[in-house]
Amino acid sequence: MTLPRQRGLTEQAADAAIDSACRLLRLPSIRNEFSDIAERALKDQMSYRGFLAELLMAECDDRARRRSERRIKAAGFPREKSLRAFDFDANPNIDAATIHTLASCEWIKKSQPLCLIGDSGTGKSHMLIALGTEAAMKGYRVRYTLATKLVNELVEAADEKQLNKTIARYGRVDLLCIDELGYMELDRHGAELLFQVLTEREEKNSVAIASNESFGGWTKTFTDPRLCAAIVDRLTFNGTIIETGTDSYRLASTRARAEEPAKVS
Repeated sequence: MTLPRQRGLTEQAADAAIDSACRLLRLPSIRNEFSDIAERALKDQMSYRGFLAELLMAECDDRARRRSERRIKAAGFPREKSLRAFDFDANPNIDAATIHTLASCEWIKKSQPLCLIGDSGTGKSHMLIALGTEAAMKGYRVRYTLATKLVNELVEAADEKQLNKTIARYGRVDLLCIDELGYMELDRHGAELLFQVLTEREEKNSVAIASNESFGGWTKTFTDPRLCAAIVDRLTFNGTIIETGTDSYRLASTRARAEEPAKVS
C-alpha cells in the first residue's frame, strides 16, 4: 500500500495523511499525540528538527512503557507492589539504601541470588514483587511463582515427560522469584526437581526467594540434609541475604488504624 504524495495539502488533508501514514507504519503514539505536539511546537517556535525529535521520542517512550507493561504482566505477579509504597520506617530491619541499591538490578546483571528471610507480615513478599517489578521495568525477563506451585508444575511435567522443557523455560528468564519457600514440607522428589531448576540457573541467571524460615529451619522443608545444604548453597553463593525480622509491620499497621477512631472519639 502506498499513500498519494501531494504538495500544498490543506490542514484537514494533512491531518488525514498523517493519520493514514501512522496507521501504515504502526506509530500509534505519534498518531494520538501529533496534534498536541504540533500545537506546542508552533507555540514554542520549535525548529523542524526539534519537532521531529518530539514526535519520535513520544513514540519511543510509549513503546518502552508498553514493553514494561508486557514484561510485568508476563512475570505473573499476584498483585501490584512498589518500593515507593513500602513503609521503611515501620520496619527498620529493612535498610532502604540496600533495597534501592538492589533496585538498580546490578545483582541480576551479575546473575547473583537474593534471599529475603523473616516472619509473616515483615515485608518479604512486598520486597520480592517490588524488586521483580523494577527488574521487569528495566528490561529483564522476570517470572514469579509460589514454591509449592513451582514444585507441583515440575512434578506434573515429569509425569508427562516434559520436565526438561519446563526446566529450560524457567532457566531462560533473567530473574526467577520464588515466594513462600519454607511454608510447606516438600517430599524428596519435589525437592530434587526444585534443585534441578536452581542448578540450571546457577551463576547464569538470578533467583530471588522469600522464606519465613531461617536457613537452619529449612530441614523441615527439605528433609534430606545433604539436599537441603546443596539448595542453601545454590541460593546464597555470592548473594544478598536480607533478614526482615520477626515483628509483623502489617499487623502493627492494622492495629494502628484500629486505634485511630478511638483516639478521635
